[in-house]
Amino acid sequence: MTLIEPVRDAFRALRVNVMRSALTTLGIIIGVGAVIVMVAVGAGAQAQVAEIINSMGADLLYVFPGSSTTARVRLGAGTVPTLSEEDAEAIQKEVFAVQVAAPYLHGRGQVVSGNQNWSTNINGVTPDYFEAREWLLQDGELIAAEEFRGPSKVVLLGSTAAQKLFPGQDPSGSIVRVNRVPFKVAGVLQPKGYSMGGWDQDDLVLIPMISARKKVLGARAPRGQLVSGIAVKVKAPELVESAVNEIRELLRQRHRLRPSQENDFWIRNQVEALESRAESARTMSLLLAAVASVSLMVGGIGIMNIMIVSVTERTREIGLRMAVGARRHDILMQFLTEAVALSMIGGLIGILAGVAGSLAFTAFGDWPAAVQPEAIALAFSVSAAVGVFFGFYPARKASRLDPIEALRRE
Repeated sequence: MTLIEPVRDAFRALRVNVMRSALTTLGIIIGVGAVIVMVAVGAGAQAQVAEIINSMGADLLYVFPGSSTTARVRLGAGTVPTLSEEDAEAIQKEVFAVQVAAPYLHGRGQVVSGNQNWSTNINGVTPDYFEAREWLLQDGELIAAEEFRGPSKVVLLGSTAAQKLFPGQDPSGSIVRVNRVPFKVAGVLQPKGYSMGGWDQDDLVLIPMISARKKVLGARAPRGQLVSGIAVKVKAPELVESAVNEIRELLRQRHRLRPSQENDFWIRNQVEALESRAESARTMSLLLAAVASVSLMVGGIGIMNIMIVSVTERTREIGLRMAVGARRHDILMQFLTEAVALSMIGGLIGILAGVAGSLAFTAFGDWPAAVQPEAIALAFSVSAAVGVFFGFYPARKASRLDPIEALRRE
């Protein structure tokens, strides 16, 4: 008996009861489709986290002012500026792992252009800020280095701010008023998208730090050489942890903090927070895939039940086959092939349903789903294995029937 014969007989038997065969494969279809969709959602989540890491910088650190204590009253984080431009210079010079440390001032204000206006973030920066953030231009040109030496009235717009103020236009060379102070637009920054915290990184304007301190932020800006924060670019992602430790020790020394005193600053490591989110996404996708796999088990049990019913219904047929020379092995292969065929047909339909579901999830949902070829191959292989596992018992039962007893069965 060749391999083609049991396959042909299996499909002939399945066509006899098309509706029953379709219902039998339903559990496999749902299981395979659900596994593919859940893995795709998890992969999409990981891809989204990787995109955020790239936009924010895997080798980027932020140093922010911490809390302070006044008359035994502990104030909130960032309420009292504790960082200075000199701190940034020291970090860049004394910490080997640091490539550049860029201090900046932060505030909010109204930006006006003609009859358009927009409330946005205002950052006063130094030339090093663009290197630290790896921020390139979409249109126009960067602010010249000499403009940072005085209170120059030149501004760079984030893509969101540019769109709100100059919809569908190139604003380069235009005049905008930042907190009522006129500035000339040098260019528009390339978009970076949303951060891990959900805030729009492109909803901002960048101006020279001296201009921000003296002309725009005024009394809201930290006094003297104090700054709102420091953006630190590390030479390589693997040096981030050592850079954090060295920066912490350096700032504690510079701020003359005793061992018993808490830090008056805090360091935000982008990678740790993002990797924590990525790990949560991986765990959730595995959990969902495991739940979806239960459908495969349910589908396998359904195949076993139907095959047992089929053996009972076709007992006389089995007896006739044995009477004309079919061996036990031939009967075993026939019924096992039917079970595997049911499972693989369900697997193929489930793959189509899973891919379609993933595409629909991306099209109509707010979460990207990336179909993984490995998940498709694994789901199909598991569906075939389910057919073999749950089909073996009914097939073995059929092959062990006594031919004489089988022929007597009505």
